[in-house]
Amino acid sequence: MAATTGKAEKNWRRPSLRLILSAVMVGLVLVVAAAIIGIGFVRARQTAVERVQERMNDFSDRLTSRLTIISNDTSTFVNIFATALGAFAAPPDERLPDKLTFAREALIRSPTVDGIFAGYEDGSFLHIVALHEYSWRKVLDAPKEAALAVRIADRRKDGSNIMRIFFLDASGKRLQAERVGQANFDPRQRPWYAAAKGGKTPVATGPYATAITGAFAMTISQAHARSPGTVIGADLLLNRVTDFVNEELLTPNSVVFVADSSGVPVIHSSKTVMQKIIAATREQAAETSSRADPLTRSLSRLLQAKDGRVEAVEVDGKTYVVMTSKLSTTLLFAGSTIVMAAPLDELLGPAYDLLFQGLIVAAGVVIIVVIAALVLAGMITRSLDRLTESAERLRELDFQASQDIASRVHEIHTLSGAMKQARDAISTFALYVPKELVRKGIESGEFSRRTASRQEVTAVFTDIYGFTTISEGHSPEAVVTMLSDYFDILHRTVNAHNGTIVQFLGDSIFAMWNAPVPDEDHAENACRAALAMRAALENFNAAQRERGQPEFRTRFGIHTGEAVVGSVGAVDRLQYTAMGDTINVASRLEGMNKEHGTTILASLAVHERCRDTILFRALGEGHAKGRREEIELYEVVGAEVVTGIDRSRAIA
Repeated sequence: MAATTGKAEKNWRRPSLRLILSAVMVGLVLVVAAAIIGIGFVRARQTAVERVQERMNDFSDRLTSRLTIISNDTSTFVNIFATALGAFAAPPDERLPDKLTFAREALIRSPTVDGIFAGYEDGSFLHIVALHEYSWRKVLDAPKEAALAVRIADRRKDGSNIMRIFFLDASGKRLQAERVGQANFDPRQRPWYAAAKGGKTPVATGPYATAITGAFAMTISQAHARSPGTVIGADLLLNRVTDFVNEELLTPNSVVFVADSSGVPVIHSSKTVMQKIIAATREQAAETSSRADPLTRSLSRLLQAKDGRVEAVEVDGKTYVVMTSKLSTTLLFAGSTIVMAAPLDELLGPAYDLLFQGLIVAAGVVIIVVIAALVLAGMITRSLDRLTESAERLRELDFQASQDIASRVHEIHTLSGAMKQARDAISTFALYVPKELVRKGIESGEFSRRTASRQEVTAVFTDIYGFTTISEGHSPEAVVTMLSDYFDILHRTVNAHNGTIVQFLGDSIFAMWNAPVPDEDHAENACRAALAMRAALENFNAAQRERGQPEFRTRFGIHTGEAVVGSVGAVDRLQYTAMGDTINVASRLEGMNKEHGTTILASLAVHERCRDTILFRALGEGHAKGRREEIELYEVVGAEVVTGIDRSRAIA
């Protein structure tokens, strides 16, 4: 009675799947009903209109802030170069290292700056270019390691210009590549020079497509305080500004552009219109018609009537919400106007969507509840899937990847607990029996009864020379520690060569190939494993010597032949092993190493099966203790990798 009560209490704490789904259905019905009552088209419409103004103000502030930061950063270092650094007042070649040092630092700190230059009253010119743009690299054919290009135009007495170009790497080191050629560039004819010459403050010119690379840019320039005929300037790439305008649209069909004081667009959110603007700057066309689409032209004509408020404007039968904002705090685009326009129907689209949702929610309550139940069932199924994955890992004897699967569902919780207990039991079992034996036993049921079969195997026995003496000279705890490290090495090596350690016999092991896992190259793999164990133990013994501990000198015996393999023992205690003359011969071969002064001894049967890939040394016949017939002996001396030749001609 008490047990029944306890079980009922457990079931109540962990409700059934049906109870959970019923509770979810009721909850969803209540939530949907509350949603229907809460949805209101009027409120949604009001919210949409309010958000439009907030988003437009936010966009205007962010664009203005970007332009102000770019403008201030650039005009600051241009002003410093023009007022505080006398190096730039000197002709291009004079104090050149100082100029390059200051310009390099400025370009590193200002990624939007394309280049820094100085134009001189005699027509000479110094230009330091940042090569982060592919267009400059292509035009100048810059070396791969170049980070900066330096262009110097010198005016000769005959009026001609010679342009010299050399390059600097990222550390400022001058590269060997240098070019000299004719130049027809005169800085005195450029707008930035004329606008700044003789002045005392930075001025901005542009935007325009640069003459060499065609990049869309503006220039901030200022006359040098010590030499009014020398003008310092910096080209600012506007691609980040145009990308920002293009990416921050309120709706898919919104339009944002910057118009100059004449109403001519100079920045536009449309890439197509932007291409027209850039083309017009190359052709020096100022008309709005050559730069804009019909919508932009219509909005440009309305600029004078706007005062920064959000208003609805009718253009070609379509209503737009329009807002303008003057650019007065930045040197770039000073006096220009930001124009933002979004179709009214797109802005109110979310409000109409909410109204439509309110109308269909009531009719779709039942469907939603059913779908929600299916979704919830899917969530529960995921727990079951994880349990299935855990079972698959358990079948593969992967114990480390296991994890507890928590669930409030009673059935899943119970199943997870049972799975954990089974995993713990099998993992404990696998500590005493090789994993491959456990896997084979689980798949075939061999471990449930006494059964054995005859099959060909390769057996390997090992033994530590003088282990009794080692045991007498050390404490049992020290011997166990050293022996554990020793067995770890043998275990890893046997596994790596597709073998299985069937038994640990004191200080020895009995390893086998071709059972329980089939292996066509079992003799070869056994020989390679013995060689690998010998090599690994050399490192182990070297470490033992350094620690002042005894070496574990190990001998190996290898034999191939038929044996009886399977589970043998008492009814309630079985052991997987192999028996027969083959096993006895392998054990005897290990002991015969002592007589021949060898480490690894193999039989004729092993030699016949892998003489093409394993190197042997024939030792003649030997007499094994307890056997009448003599055994033909071979020492395993190495493994040969045979590639590109006839295997039948490999060394036997």
